[in-house]
Amino acid sequence: MKKIILSLAILMVFSLTGCGKEETAKEEIYVYNWGEYIDPQILKDFQKETGIKVNYDTYASNEDLYIKMTQSQDKYDVVVPSDYMIERLIKEDLVREINFENIPNFTNVEDILKNPTFDPENKYSVPYFWGTVGIVYNKAEVKDKVDSWDILWNEKYKDQIIMYNSQRDTLGVALKRLGYSLNSTSEKELQEAKKSLIEQKPLVYAYLDDDGRDVVVQGDANLSVMYSGDALLMMQQNEDLDYVVPKEGSNIWYDSMVIPKNAKNVEGAEKFINYMLEKEVQAKNVEHCVGYTSPVKGVKDLLPDEIKNSKVAYPDLDKLPSLESFRDLGDFIKVYDRIWTEINASNL
Repeated sequence: MKKIILSLAILMVFSLTGCGKEETAKEEIYVYNWGEYIDPQILKDFQKETGIKVNYDTYASNEDLYIKMTQSQDKYDVVVPSDYMIERLIKEDLVREINFENIPNFTNVEDILKNPTFDPENKYSVPYFWGTVGIVYNKAEVKDKVDSWDILWNEKYKDQIIMYNSQRDTLGVALKRLGYSLNSTSEKELQEAKKSLIEQKPLVYAYLDDDGRDVVVQGDANLSVMYSGDALLMMQQNEDLDYVVPKEGSNIWYDSMVIPKNAKNVEGAEKFINYMLEKEVQAKNVEHCVGYTSPVKGVKDLLPDEIKNSKVAYPDLDKLPSLESFRDLGDFIKVYDRIWTEINASNL
């Protein structure tokens, strides 16, 4: 899922000018995506090629997206949720089946990414980016071997550890460290995860979101849970940083394009999704969103060496520890909510 996010949604409306005249779009679509998750030039190029203007709005979390889709009068033609949220939207009949006859570039998608667990018949979603979750660490400061989530509980690194200010991500780390699924529906296992996170709190520099990246890059903390896309960008900014997926296993995440049930311009949405699957468009977007992995075949070969040769952006999945995606937990998410609240309220 995309983690370089903006806390404030912005609306970007792009108009193109040529030969001294402003081109007026005859058609428009509304796209709702994570912040800083597309090269703005792509939106201009799409309008130039199709005549369709893109009204582009952003959100900060899957939960914000869900609220907008269920409680707002705003209607979008394309949205880009993560795996577990797509599963929920499908269950609640909030997205429509895609007519793949109008998405011929879907043949460009890597076969391993088709028919995902959250959309097993691949009726509703088209991949946008994917990646992993692991630990970013400063090699110059962290002398112990970093291959386990345990290092985030090592007292030697008190006040050097950053955890995500995110319920599913942080509980997921604790669950995997204990040998459980990050989709556990066992209250006993979740209580164990809660206990371990409360015990860890005195060691933690802070629970942060995007701002955790800068803290580590600047050297104010030396260990952080991080998404692979952010990790590669950080490694380019500080050569002492490295990234590892711990041996206990972790999260493999997917962000995908879907069309809401109440979309006004389904045909335009299909054209946009198809356009986003063009290899050259994907390559441009990957270079803009450094570190996030394209789902399209052949894009890797079009990228600069520092991206295409990166084991962070393009890992050999066969050599990684066991990975699992977040699933929609239904009503059991209330248990996660309660436990997360208890963790945040605890003081040691």
